[in-house]
Amino acid sequence: MAPQTNPDISFCRRDFLRGMSAAALATVAAGEPRPLQAAEKVEHPRPTADTCILLWMAGGMAAPETFDPKRYLPFEVGLRADKILCTFSAIDTAVDTIKISQGLENVAKVMDRATLIRSHVVADLGNILHSRHQYHWHTGYVPPQTVACPHLGSWVARVRGPNNPAIPAFINIGQRLEGVGESEELKAFTTGGFFGTDHGPFNLPYPTDAVAAVRPPRGMTRERFEARQKKYKELLKRSPAGELASDFHEASMLRAIDNAHRLLSSKERDAFDVTKEPKESYDKYNTGRFGLGCLLARRLTEAGARFIEVTTEYVPFLHWDTHENGHTTLERMKREIDRPIAQLVLDLEKRGLLDRTLVVLASEFSRDMMIEGVPGSNARDQSRAPSDVMKQMIHYGLHRHFTGSGSVVLFGGGTKKGFLYGATAPERPLLTTKDPVTIRDLHATLFTAMGISPRTAFDVEKRPFFATEDGKGQPVKALFANG
Repeated sequence: MAPQTNPDISFCRRDFLRGMSAAALATVAAGEPRPLQAAEKVEHPRPTADTCILLWMAGGMAAPETFDPKRYLPFEVGLRADKILCTFSAIDTAVDTIKISQGLENVAKVMDRATLIRSHVVADLGNILHSRHQYHWHTGYVPPQTVACPHLGSWVARVRGPNNPAIPAFINIGQRLEGVGESEELKAFTTGGFFGTDHGPFNLPYPTDAVAAVRPPRGMTRERFEARQKKYKELLKRSPAGELASDFHEASMLRAIDNAHRLLSSKERDAFDVTKEPKESYDKYNTGRFGLGCLLARRLTEAGARFIEVTTEYVPFLHWDTHENGHTTLERMKREIDRPIAQLVLDLEKRGLLDRTLVVLASEFSRDMMIEGVPGSNARDQSRAPSDVMKQMIHYGLHRHFTGSGSVVLFGGGTKKGFLYGATAPERPLLTTKDPVTIRDLHATLFTAMGISPRTAFDVEKRPFFATEDGKGQPVKALFANG
């Protein structure tokens, strides 16, 4: 079925893009972002993690179908939609007090290494646009903004710097930024923002092609490649000030080129070649692009990456973006994520890396059978399934965007093991009922684990811009093993 265009959503998306373009231009014209003056500097916490791996379930992972199972009813024709809370049964995990959803049997075995947050809440934002919510989640700011907001990974890259100078500090795996729907909107937050190119992501859409990104183009010798890069650097240096970009951003591009040269000549570039993984290990991860992305993330963590995002990829109406046929789609998605996530945790633990690596599994919002947004929201219903009774299998699933609660899973990085935090209502509406965790406070928690104060700020366009919105993010101390 071809995607249906909602005119209200299309209008909102155009506004979003216009705002992001204006922000990008404003940032190019701006000077170098600088830390606030000494009197306003903050003291960074002692880090409990040296690397962060964000496993991004792009498209809206339904919490009741994954990490917060509710009452289950199997499919049958005539089943009333308002009776359905989830379409999978609950299964036991390695923790007696935690159950998760059928299809995640491997993840269930490693939940004794996890902190499970069931009370994550996100803003409704009116019209619910995946790219807009993903922008908010990845940057901590609701778009549009007057400046180009850095991605969470760029904050980590800028403030903590690289673990290994030869390895890009921020690596983004699995998301195409060309040739897919809403690619321009995705580019708006997959960026270093005002920090510049050298703190932006090293994008690797296909894990199996990652090694090609650390080699000169096919048919080009290293000498010719270096000569071309040298000419490019000379062009930047000779251009009149501000002609191509601000002095700061030109310097940032030059640093990015130097970083690329360093990587191309380093032994660490072998980490990008997943085919060098032993076959037995490779096969455990090989459930598709996401699974091999997890393998690549593990190899890059070993090599010294600082922040890695691995995504199931956001493409409208695909993967977790279930507007219909939700149950069948989630059966496939669980097969793709279950074994690789569990294997990543086990491999990091076996190598002695899990204690200092924070693994985060999250999504932009959850889903519900009946409610779009939250009760009382004016968000337009985008589901293609009927809201009365089940007539065929494609109607069976949670197809509406739900922002009232969601789940986040944390492994390692100083967080507690086998710990459950927060709760949601047992009946619809499945709102958070205990210990809500907003994006702002979740970011504050992740920053704190990475040794960054949530109040870290830079002067941008003569005003402070904080790591968490207005610098008000509060880490959830109860999630930490030493908290």
